Amino acid sequence: MTIAGSDSGGGAGIQADLKAFAAAGAHGMSAIVALTAQSTVGVTAVHELPPEFVVAQLDAVFADLGVDAAKTGMLFSRRVIDAVADFLGEHPVPLVVDPVMIASSGAKLLQDDAVGALVTRLFPLATVVTPNLAEAIVKLGAPAVIVTGGHGEPVDHLFDGREHVEIPVERLDVGATHGAGCTHSSTLAALLARGLPLADAARGAARAAENAVRHGLTELGAGDGPVDVLDVKGRL
Repeated sequence: MTIAGSDSGGGAGIQADLKAFAAAGAHGMSAIVALTAQSTVGVTAVHELPPEFVVAQLDAVFADLGVDAAKTGMLFSRRVIDAVADFLGEHPVPLVVDPVMIASSGAKLLQDDAVGALVTRLFPLATVVTPNLAEAIVKLGAPAVIVTGGHGEPVDHLFDGREHVEIPVERLDVGATHGAGCTHSSTLAALLARGLPLADAARGAARAAENAVRHGLTELGAGDGPVDVLDVKGRL
């Protein structure tokens, strides 16, 4: 299950998450916390949903379909983070926390007063946290961290509190990386739901994100195009 914002351009957010779940062989479900007016060049508006409605979505899915693993993406505000943390604290599942703070276009996706809540409320519930290099935070309560190297050195770093594992990734000169982080964290959640150990799930997520960038839809939009985890062009 993804708990995140909607991207009207289809490149990131729940749209990217659901595609990644399917590509990884998992049935995807969602609780939308905010709607964004978003394209490849920027975010022009954000409409936050009431926390009680976010919880209603979670209640509906957990009670009927069941959830094998979850991921959080853009959560936007402190009140939404508190509501999600309260619910997940009572309904524990393997949890991937992708601390989405800034869109690839540079737009802020997490309010300033929400950062502390993200760290103190959600990190302790996480199985693993997946910041990129710009967002990397250490020693803040998460049992494991994967620092993705898509914006820096060509390697992901997994640390579970005891062992450090380096996962090589290929740096690709492709102008379509929008949604790569969402694809990575969603694939990670799907593989954990399927029962893979964290290190194996991390390797699978790295491969999926790498291939999604490789197949990126560079011809879409005036900005950074969306990644393509389903290789849509390859199916034509």
